[in-house]
Amino acid sequence: MQFLAVGLNHTTAPLALREKVAFPADQIGQAVAAARTRLARGSVAATVDETAILSTCNRTELYVANKLPGDADAVMDATAHFLAEYHRLPYAELRPYLYTLPQDDAVRHAFRVASGLDSMVLGEPQILGQMKDAVRQAEAAGGLGTYLHQMFQRTFAVAKEVRSTTAIGEHSVSMAAAAVRLSQRIFDTIAEQHVLFIGAGEMIELCATHFAAQSPKSLTIANRTLERGEHLAHRFNGRAIRLADLPEQLSRFDIVVSSTASSLPIIGLGLVERAIKARRHKPMFMVDLAVPRDIEAEVGRLDDVFLYTVDDLASVVQTGIENRQAAVAQAEAIIETRVQSFMHWVDSRAVVPLIQDLQESSETMRLAELERAKKLLARGEDIDTVLDALSRGLTAKFLHGPQQALHDADADERARLATLLPQLFRTKR
Repeated sequence: MQFLAVGLNHTTAPLALREKVAFPADQIGQAVAAARTRLARGSVAATVDETAILSTCNRTELYVANKLPGDADAVMDATAHFLAEYHRLPYAELRPYLYTLPQDDAVRHAFRVASGLDSMVLGEPQILGQMKDAVRQAEAAGGLGTYLHQMFQRTFAVAKEVRSTTAIGEHSVSMAAAAVRLSQRIFDTIAEQHVLFIGAGEMIELCATHFAAQSPKSLTIANRTLERGEHLAHRFNGRAIRLADLPEQLSRFDIVVSSTASSLPIIGLGLVERAIKARRHKPMFMVDLAVPRDIEAEVGRLDDVFLYTVDDLASVVQTGIENRQAAVAQAEAIIETRVQSFMHWVDSRAVVPLIQDLQESSETMRLAELERAKKLLARGEDIDTVLDALSRGLTAKFLHGPQQALHDADADERARLATLLPQLFRTKR
């Protein structure tokens, strides 16, 4: 069985490209099905078995398991082409930013991602939940089989072990905390500012928690579904508005944090220009944590707007990394041990058909000798004689194959068999 991970992340590709290859959360199942269809074509048709897709603000990755023998390069190429074709991008534009990780490298990568070692925010816990969601969607779409299912189950177990036995997350600085730090560089105090959050997902909830701790003058949630926005706003003594009300409301806010699953920008240049004019050019701090982006990139060129994306926050979230190096080394050691354990399990699975064949042929021999013994007993033969014949018959049939192999082998092969057979039969030499 071959494993493969193909993708790009915040270390290999710019935000402008990552947002082009991101899969909306509600399309993951559909994309898994499309990937399986694409990989069922051409030279990889007979090998690809299982597929899963992970898509977050910092990465888009496909995990594939395919039967041996298979052309690993062909599977890699087909997987990369699928990403380009699905998102209607030139393959030549996408390929330089992709990493392709085969076998234990793919497994190790999955373990590191789930443990927060491959995140922009080292040790951040959100990726584990996102990975579990991706696996659930892949399973619902029929993308998981024995091998990817087992790999991901072990992935989650490794992540739990890393987080419970190391200090990998103790010194992490989240995107939400980084956003607060950056806003404090623009404004003397957040307590005097009006804060707007666009969206009502997990990231917005985390950001709202951090900003609410600074006691802003007001806190507002803008969401497509007013009921969901009100539910979140109530937790922070804030209020909720509909996303459709933004054009009239945007100028009221000093700090804007957006993170939705929209495939298109929600806030355009014209809208912000009008808001800044209504504010009489009072500065506005904006953080876009969405991929694809919620705020048009051109907004960042305005003189009175301080716009930050997930990539802009990277340097801030690396603060305190020296405090985590010991935990990282410990986590890597755990992961390496678990990777080897998983690959041993995969290798052991390869002999399952052989073991089944041995059991079936042995059972056939046993039943044949048993039937012969029953006939002898029915004819009145002495029971001790019958049992002796039964045992001799079983032994002869069991040893026939190995003896014949030794007889037919050439000198080199006979030497190898002479070394191997005592191990198989546990005989003393």
